[in-house]
Amino acid sequence: MTKPLSQLVENIKPSGIRKFFDLVSEMRDVISLGVGEPDFDTPWHIRDEGIYALEKGKTFYTSNSGLKELRNEICGYLERRQGISYNPDTEVIVTVGGSEAIDIGLRALINPGDEVIIPQPSYVSYEPCAVLAGARPVIINLKAENEFRLTAEELKSVITPNTKILILPYPNNPTGAIMEQKDLESLAEIIIENDIYVMSDEIYSELTYKGEHVSIASLKGMKERTILINGFSKSYAMTGWRLGYACAPKEIIKQMTKIHQFAIMCAPTTSQYAGTEALRNGDEDVKIMRNAYNQRRRFLIDAFKKIGLECFEPYGAFYVFPCIKEFGMTSEEFATKFLEEENVAVIPGNAFGKSGEGFIRISYAYSLENLKIAIERLSRFINNLRSKQTK
Repeated sequence: MTKPLSQLVENIKPSGIRKFFDLVSEMRDVISLGVGEPDFDTPWHIRDEGIYALEKGKTFYTSNSGLKELRNEICGYLERRQGISYNPDTEVIVTVGGSEAIDIGLRALINPGDEVIIPQPSYVSYEPCAVLAGARPVIINLKAENEFRLTAEELKSVITPNTKILILPYPNNPTGAIMEQKDLESLAEIIIENDIYVMSDEIYSELTYKGEHVSIASLKGMKERTILINGFSKSYAMTGWRLGYACAPKEIIKQMTKIHQFAIMCAPTTSQYAGTEALRNGDEDVKIMRNAYNQRRRFLIDAFKKIGLECFEPYGAFYVFPCIKEFGMTSEEFATKFLEEENVAVIPGNAFGKSGEGFIRISYAYSLENLKIAIERLSRFINNLRSKQTK
């Protein structure tokens, strides 16, 4: 066998984030601001529910769609927070994290040659998942001057007769950008007019610092053409529990469940019981964590102003995306040099798409103490770069 590997898979570039994870693992005393993972422990009452499920021997398969009580709680949560009504029996599937929901949602909708519109910078999985589903990715390069929001004009400019899906990644990783209701309404008109489906990744929906998050599925005419994706990793500090979900019209959920059935069977049972507790009694935990993130966010924005580093103010997720173009270095060069000289790890912006070049992603899902040390090192690093430029 001379060519055992899939050319499709071989041609997909590995994650641009992994290089820095690997470098950090080989270094001592590194402050890593690269991982998008809460530094909080999963709240005790949620962990207790998982422990209790194990103690009671609740280690069986659940239905492919997930525990009925969890699906009920998901629907109650979305009704409470977004005013959207879903049927827990036919319009909800529990998945292994939001990432699986992205994968099976695309595979359930895509036919060969369909186009998937992907605004970038954005989460690294969208483009390869679209390719693996047989689609042609169509990239919209978002602009810092628009606060990395997707505009109606940008969306209109790339729509063709082959356009099938728009991925809507807000609140955004890596930029921290959000879309407010007026922004979504301008898109919804175009989406309905062109008969496009939307995959709305709302994993950071609870981490919004300017008003309340609005789901595009809550707008008139949009629920029936939207796959709403969410999960427990970011809001409830449950990354390792690997639990997410998707809500969509029953025809779409039926096909997503079929793929999930053959590939996964069901999400981890212990995690599902813990997730049920999170939705029932976790609102206060989310509020406490969100307030802490907001404090860190404001600290970083203020610190950037003091050291003269350009950065638009993000209002979602737990990332800032400062511009480093003034130093005449690529994002990767800047991040590598910063790591080597100051032992601080950040992620180069181009890991999230070409339009991320000239920026770096800094996560503030870390203690304020570590952020303060990192900023001191960043200030020293930048001052050294500027002094060299003036010589």
